[in-house]
Amino acid sequence: MFEPSLSTSTMRPSLASATAPSMADTLPSINFGFDDLRDRMARFTDRFDDFIAKGRKRVLEERNQFRLNVAELQEDQRLKKKDLEILAQKSQAHAHSLSKEAAETAEMRAAIASITTQRDLRASHRDRLRAEIAATQKLINQRLVAQQQHAKEMDAQARFNEPELGFWMDYLCLRIEGAGRDDRLKFVFDHVDERDWEREAWFEVDMERRDYRVVTVRPKLDGEEMERRVERWNENRDLGMFLKGIRGLFVAAMK
Repeated sequence: MFEPSLSTSTMRPSLASATAPSMADTLPSINFGFDDLRDRMARFTDRFDDFIAKGRKRVLEERNQFRLNVAELQEDQRLKKKDLEILAQKSQAHAHSLSKEAAETAEMRAAIASITTQRDLRASHRDRLRAEIAATQKLINQRLVAQQQHAKEMDAQARFNEPELGFWMDYLCLRIEGAGRDDRLKFVFDHVDERDWEREAWFEVDMERRDYRVVTVRPKLDGEEMERRVERWNENRDLGMFLKGIRGLFVAAMK
């Protein structure tokens, strides 16, 4: 190995002899390997530069890849945010649809309840009308039977009273006229006023029902007395006695 101290002492020129041959010239030639070192340093530099270049390239690639990843993440986040907004809108629309369907369902149920109530009311009204129709029909049948019976009685009474009626018409100066209605008769008396034998007195009888009613009297007679005589007539059906009594009332009223 090279000794520096030795080299220094050896390389110093001798003061004794300036012209003597140099010790350096007498020393053997030493190869320090600078060329190899330079070559090694050059290769190291190349490798280092290549390492630096590759490192810079890798850093650039990683940074670019990081930027791409960040951009992809941001885009993915934006898409997810958009998806969330769409989902929120769909959820809101779905909730609105559910609310609308619930309102429509409630409205339909209310309509069904109203229709059911109306149907029940109409059914009740129909049943009541049927009962009323049945009762009315029963009443009509009863009245028809009563009218038929009354007609039979009237027919029998007319056949029985026809000769007697003729006698009373002659005896009481009476004539019988229509009163403008099928169920009414007008009984007209004359010779009731001693001062005027042509003066007439009359009354109208309503024969619609079984019990007769006197509806008009001219000249007017005592109402209570008239009602008593009509009631007696309805009880005994004695037309002759009734007419005789009414004529007597007219004669008394005209005195």
